[in-house]
Amino acid sequence: MELGGRGPAAGPGPALGPGGLEALQHTVGSVLSSYGWYMLLAVVAVYLLVQKVSRSLARSSARPGAAEAAEEPDVVVRRQEALAAARLRMQEELNAQAEKYKEKQRQLEEERRRQKIAMWESMQEGKSYKGNLKLNQQEVESGASASTVPKSKPNKKPLRGGGYNPLSGEGGGTCSWRPGRRGPSAGG
Repeated sequence: MELGGRGPAAGPGPALGPGGLEALQHTVGSVLSSYGWYMLLAVVAVYLLVQKVSRSLARSSARPGAAEAAEEPDVVVRRQEALAAARLRMQEELNAQAEKYKEKQRQLEEERRRQKIAMWESMQEGKSYKGNLKLNQQEVESGASASTVPKSKPNKKPLRGGGYNPLSGEGGGTCSWRPGRRGPSAGG
């Protein structure tokens, strides 16, 4: 089979002549016009896939994995010991806070029990127990609030005068409500 009108003695390999080159351009052009977008998307997908694979290979080789951990077990052991020590310290702090809370609850419960006993004794003697209860609560609150600084309230001027009555319609200044006029709106 001869391409381009040359004979078998033309040389090794097929050589395209002017007619063969036109046929090749026509064939490539028709293939690109039919499947060009698909081929472009395929090339982009292959490019992105190659980039992702190369990144993952570079990351896995740069990341200290099981091979490095096997090479330096003393580093891993030190890290685990430091983590265990930090956990133990945090647990001790939590236990100390829990003990403080329990002690505080015990003290509050003891104070309530004492108040109930005092109230019962005052009732047995025929005295008013409400006054004693309020007095005891004020002592407990004053003891609790001794650590906090009481805030002083400045003398505030009232916002409106004493003669202001919103229902009278007087003294309101420019704020007054009037009903809208009846009828169709004046738009148009």
